[in-house]
Amino acid sequence: MTFARVFTSPLERASATCALAGFEGDPEPDLMEWDYGAYEGRTTAQICDDRPGWTLWNDGVIDGERAADVGRRVDRVIERARQVDGDTLCVAHGHVLRVLTARWLGLPPVAGRLFSLSTGTVSILGWEREHPVVQNWNVGPPGSALQKR
Repeated sequence: MTFARVFTSPLERASATCALAGFEGDPEPDLMEWDYGAYEGRTTAQICDDRPGWTLWNDGVIDGERAADVGRRVDRVIERARQVDGDTLCVAHGHVLRVLTARWLGLPPVAGRLFSLSTGTVSILGWEREHPVVQNWNVGPPGSALQKR
């Protein structure tokens, strides 16, 4: 595929992935991963030891972001992508891409919890007539278990 615009998170792992895929992306701070604040580096189980019933989607994080915060960021990315004449590629991180998908579809940011996303996969958001849709989701490399779904 060719793209009229390529956006990538400025974080090293996304920029490197973009380059490995053969693209040079424009750093887009709004595509940075969810700010996990005080929970950075902790597992869900560890956090739930302190906060039983905690979920990232419903509760956000101490000194970090809530789903609505991430939603505001990806709304700006979507606005910029919709102004491009042609296709736009976004290379970023799991949670932020899940929120971006929810917002693309007009759902609230917390609906990102409904879109499981594996590392190193490709998803395509697009249009069916005038309606935003998911055209492909979570497609892995040829021969992978994700490819055979």
